[in-house]
Amino acid sequence: MKVLLVDDHPLILSALQGVISGLGSDVSVNTAASARELRRKLAEDADYDLLLLDLQLGDAEGFEVLSEMRREHPALPVVVVSGSDRAADVLRAIDLGAMGFVPKRASNELLFEALRLVMSGGIFVPPVPAGLGSGLSGPDTVQEPAPPLLQPRPLQVQAGSAGTAISVAGLTPRQNEVLGKLLQGLPNKLIARELNLSVETVKDHVAAVLRVLNVSTRTQAVLAVSRLSQQQQGGSTPTPPAQRY
Repeated sequence: MKVLLVDDHPLILSALQGVISGLGSDVSVNTAASARELRRKLAEDADYDLLLLDLQLGDAEGFEVLSEMRREHPALPVVVVSGSDRAADVLRAIDLGAMGFVPKRASNELLFEALRLVMSGGIFVPPVPAGLGSGLSGPDTVQEPAPPLLQPRPLQVQAGSAGTAISVAGLTPRQNEVLGKLLQGLPNKLIARELNLSVETVKDHVAAVLRVLNVSTRTQAVLAVSRLSQQQQGGSTPTPPAQRY
């Protein structure tokens, strides 16, 4: 596995390189200290399996670089590794196409978990405080309604060789399949192609998924599923919310 790390702080870059190298003998790690160096290295060799991107780069705004990477290298999974753990930054990164968001204060175990999930086709987000509505205003935040994420329905997550199987109470098997594709970041057209459905049918399923999870956007759905998964792993069982009509 070839990994490219991008961070303009030499000590952090070195530390991350050591941590990622510890994933196994088959892991090859390259580094870049700026957005300019990142572009140059990808121009020389774009055959990377994973990109770890810091949001605070000296020569570019991190979210703009993330958008550029998703546009210019859509097949390259990007995981944001940031000194920030603000809910607004998590939301914005996932909205822009990041497959994961890991705060720099996270443990090595959490980083490994994130990378394993992303490489299996999932999306990783850190534990997000329930009060996501706070701090969501300002020039550097996502301009969307504050996600409710109150107490979504019970979730079962089963890891398999093909990735992560999702089962949310209240969803049909097909809707759970669509949710699984949403967690992989696929747009409606690709979901329709992979599941042999019409785009209109996929839209209906997506609407049902959002309704059952008690959220209004795909990003909020990712965060809701992440929270439910973390609650399940911690042994807590969320109480189903009242239906919204």
